[in-house]
Amino acid sequence: MNEAIVVSQQNVTLVGGGELGPGDLALALTHAPVLVAADSGADAALAQGYRPGAVIGDFDSLSESARAQLPPASLHHIPEQESTDFDKALRNIQAPLVLAVGFLGARVDHQLSVLNVLGRRAGSPCVLLGADEVIFAAPSQVSLPLDAGDVVSLFPMRPVTGRSTGLTWPIDGLTLAPDGRVGTSNRAEGPVTLNFDGPGMLVILPRRTLAQVIRALARP
Repeated sequence: MNEAIVVSQQNVTLVGGGELGPGDLALALTHAPVLVAADSGADAALAQGYRPGAVIGDFDSLSESARAQLPPASLHHIPEQESTDFDKALRNIQAPLVLAVGFLGARVDHQLSVLNVLGRRAGSPCVLLGADEVIFAAPSQVSLPLDAGDVVSLFPMRPVTGRSTGLTWPIDGLTLAPDGRVGTSNRAEGPVTLNFDGPGMLVILPRRTLAQVIRALARP
């Protein structure tokens, strides 16, 4: 197995070229101070005054202006077209956690492909930061210090079974599947624990829970 392009003991912010809300990048960097860009995410970062330490992608949308502002050694061109730039970047980052911004809220097909990658690479802790929500692929067990009334949506990318505590509608005994029953718009009654028998479950929580989610997911 090849060594990752970016190896960090700190959380990594991964910025994409999609919709980037005001303050999203600054907020992400307070939680994940190492900045990496996926392709044209470098343009987005430079436009806000931030210089990524590495840029990963097929470079089909990276501008010449951005290239000129970055050291050649920071540009990691992966030309294959079998995977997205998000996938290329995520699989080449080794860190306690990746906090991804600029990947939600734009084209629906791009968002779906990002969620597909997120579900398939559940072994690499990654949190997507959106305008109103955070999304992550659930590990086999996670404890979330939520408040009563917080919306907890579970969306399976493949058939998944599991157990829960602290949800208004427990998932025990259910099989959740993308073409069957899903678990959107559940609610927390307080702290929540989730246990899953296999990978493939995406968890969607209010954006204000970002700090709690990072603490729950980040690897030592």
